[in-house]
Amino acid sequence: MEQKSLMNDQETQPTGLRSIFRSLQYRNYRLFFAGQSVSLIGTWIQRIAMPWLVYDLTKSVFLLGLVGFAGQIPTLLLSPFAGVITDRWNRYHILIATQVLAMLQAVILTILVFNKSVEVWHIVLLSSFLGCVNAFDIPARQAFVVKMVEKKEDLSNAIALNSSMVNGARLLGPSVAGVLLATTGEGICFLLNALSYIFVIWSLLLMKVSPFEKKVTTNSVLTEFKEGFTYTFNSVPIKYTVLLLALVSLMGMPYTVLMPVFAKDILHGGSHTFGFLMGASGFGALSGAFYLAWRKSLTGLDKVIPIASATFGIGLILFSFSRYFPLSLVLMVIIGLGMMLQMATSNTIMQTLVSNEMRGRVMSFYTMAFMGTAPFGSLLAGSSAKFIGVPSTILIGGISCIAGAIFFTRKLPEITRAINVHNKNEGIYG
Repeated sequence: MEQKSLMNDQETQPTGLRSIFRSLQYRNYRLFFAGQSVSLIGTWIQRIAMPWLVYDLTKSVFLLGLVGFAGQIPTLLLSPFAGVITDRWNRYHILIATQVLAMLQAVILTILVFNKSVEVWHIVLLSSFLGCVNAFDIPARQAFVVKMVEKKEDLSNAIALNSSMVNGARLLGPSVAGVLLATTGEGICFLLNALSYIFVIWSLLLMKVSPFEKKVTTNSVLTEFKEGFTYTFNSVPIKYTVLLLALVSLMGMPYTVLMPVFAKDILHGGSHTFGFLMGASGFGALSGAFYLAWRKSLTGLDKVIPIASATFGIGLILFSFSRYFPLSLVLMVIIGLGMMLQMATSNTIMQTLVSNEMRGRVMSFYTMAFMGTAPFGSLLAGSSAKFIGVPSTILIGGISCIAGAIFFTRKLPEITRAINVHNKNEGIYG
C-alpha cells in the first residue's frame, strides 16, 4: 500500500511549467507575486535613476559610493533589532508598514526632482531613510514567505520564484529606466516607482492571513539577539553560507555602484548603455532563478553555492578587461547568473534549515550579510576607484569572490554532513 501511495504521489507531481510555477497554487502567494512584480519594476527603475542622478549632479565617483553607503548602512545597524521584532510582531503588518514608508520616500524624491531643488544631501538623507525601512522589510518579507506557502516542499520553489520575480524586474526595470533617463529625465523614474507601491500594498490588503499569535516573552531584545546569533553561528551550513554571502556582498556586489562610471567613461556610452548593462545582468539572474524554480530536489544545493560564487567572480574579472560593449553585455549575463544563484541558493538553504521561532533573527543575519556589508563595499569601491580606477576595483572584487568560493569548497564535506543530519531528523529526503 505504501508503495502504491508513493507511486500515486509521484504521478500527481506537477511537471513542466506547472512544476516551475507550482507555488502560485497558493492564493496569498499569487497576490504577493502579482503585487511585487509591479512594485519591483518601479524599485529597479529608481535604483538605476538614483546613481545616474548623483553622477550627473556631482561627476564624483566617491559621492556615488557615499550615497550607496548611506542607503545600506542602516541595514547593518538595524537588522539585528529588526530580526527580533520580526519574530515578536506580526510580519504581515510589518510588511504593509514598510511598503507605505517606501512609497513616501519615492514621493518626496519625485517632488524634489520635479521642483529642480534636489541636492546630494537630499539623496543621502532619503537613501538612509529607505535603508532603515529595508532593514525591517527584508527579514519580515523573507520570513513571511513561509506563511504564504502551505507545504514545506514548495518553499524552495517559492524562494526561487521570488528571485525570478526580482530579477525579471531587474531585467525590465533598467531597460525602461535607460529609455526614460534618455527621454524624460529622473523625475518620471521616481514617480513611476512611487505609483508602483500601490499595487503591492493593495495585494497585501487582499490577503487572507491567519490570526497572529503574539509571542509572549520576558527576554530583552539583546537577549533574543544573542540567541539568534548563537543559533546562526552554531549551525555549520548557515554559518559558512552567511560568511561567504557577506564576502561576496562586500567585495563583489559594489560593481553595481560603479556601473554608471563604467558605462560613461570606460565604454563611452550614455544612460541607455547603463540601462542595457544592468538589464543584461538581470537576464542572467532571471535565467538562474528559473533554473532553481525548475529543480524539484534540494539535494546538491550546497554545491551550487561555491560554483555560483566562482562564476560571479570570473565574470567580474573578465568584465574588468572588456572595452567592447557587446562583449560587456555577455559578461554581465554571466555576472547576473552567478550572483543570483549564490544569493537565492543561500536563502533556500537557510530557510530550509532554520526553525520557525528563529526565522526572523536568522534571516536578519542573511540581510546583514547580503545588504549590511554592501555599504562598506560601496564606500570601499568608490574610494578605490578614485585611486586605482574602476576596472581594477572590479577585478579585485572578482578575485575575492573566487577566493571565498575556494574556502567554502574546502568546508563542503562538513556542510553536507550537517545538512544530511538535519534532513534525516526532519524526515526530508531529496
